[in-house]
Amino acid sequence: MAATDTRDRLAEELTSPIGDLGLDLEAVDLSSAGKRRILRVAIDKDGGVTMDDIADATREVSRVLDDTDLMGQQAYTLEVSSPGVGRPLTLPRHWRRNKGRLVKVTFREEEPLTGRITDSDEAGALLDVEGTERRVEYAEVRKAKIQIEFKKEHL
Repeated sequence: MAATDTRDRLAEELTSPIGDLGLDLEAVDLSSAGKRRILRVAIDKDGGVTMDDIADATREVSRVLDDTDLMGQQAYTLEVSSPGVGRPLTLPRHWRRNKGRLVKVTFREEEPLTGRITDSDEAGALLDVEGTERRVEYAEVRKAKIQIEFKKEHL
């Protein structure tokens, strides 16, 4: 079975059990490392995930894998984590969870812009772009990524 097929089947099998924990399954990645495979599962929720959420999800993913033959007989390593700040904003919940953060948006037809997410709904988000409110419709977005901000410390 191809890695893509396995990854898609894993995502399908894990979505509901992860959801039952009050978490969203954000990504499933399966890669090879020598004779082993690495299964990376990214989870998230409003307010961010805790270490307890990671532990609960790890137990649940392990249970699902033990109850199915999706990973076959080949050895694998399981890694469960939050998606991290570098993951693109692709769903309305990603925008909602990043309210107040700076985002760079690349559009399908317009020049890119950077602004702070002030609000969002199922169709788009409001950004503060240098003091001007700008509505961004998700359908017009080609790519959106949170920008890392470093606070300058005063000595």
